[in-house]
Amino acid sequence: MINVLIVDDDAMVAELNYRYVTQLPDFQCCGVASTLEKAKELILNPEHSIDLILLDVYMQQDNGLDLLPTLRSLRRPIDVIMISSASDAETIKKSLHYGVVDYLIKPFQFERFAEALTNWKQKKMLMENQDHYAQAELDRILHGTQTPVVAADTKRLPKGLTAQTLRTICQWIDANADTEFSTEDLSTAVLISRVSCRKYLVWLEEMKILHTNVHYGVTGRPVYRYRLVPEQHVVLKQFAEA
Repeated sequence: MINVLIVDDDAMVAELNYRYVTQLPDFQCCGVASTLEKAKELILNPEHSIDLILLDVYMQQDNGLDLLPTLRSLRRPIDVIMISSASDAETIKKSLHYGVVDYLIKPFQFERFAEALTNWKQKKMLMENQDHYAQAELDRILHGTQTPVVAADTKRLPKGLTAQTLRTICQWIDANADTEFSTEDLSTAVLISRVSCRKYLVWLEEMKILHTNVHYGVTGRPVYRYRLVPEQHVVLKQFAEA
């Protein structure tokens, strides 16, 4: 579960944000702090796990922006989403300078709240699950560009590829959708030569269905490992059933 700390001195707003958090899969509220002092107390406690902070700017006793340099100095892997009525350029620029991952201006709808937390979760998963990145994947993380969903069409396969072999390979990938694998892994599993498997894997990568990671061993020789792009799972299943 992803632990979210809410920092807001308005009890009604804090309760609303709490309810919003609990409506999202994989998220839970790990605490509510009405002052920066209380927030720092929770953050400094190594036994208190925090992944994300929802931080207000204007509080009766504090300015939420003052928490940002403290977080940076602690070097704890905690991200921040600002939630505030402050819409002036100076506040927003300062927030972005300290690396907040999103900024919601009150009032806002639940859909925008859900979008902020869900996008953050997806980027966090991508950053934690990969060692190397293709440019398209990095663009998606940094700029939010989405990988286009392609349409499954076995009638337009390149010369040398067959629908039957593609179906066999896609069925195996579908059954191992959460696994990163090499050409050797696939070849051994489906009893198809490495050379043939490599052709299909390259094509699936070109179609944006697979993402490739390059690993360098002791000899320096690169090993290509593949992982299904989650958004393309539906398309892969279409090829697996074609």
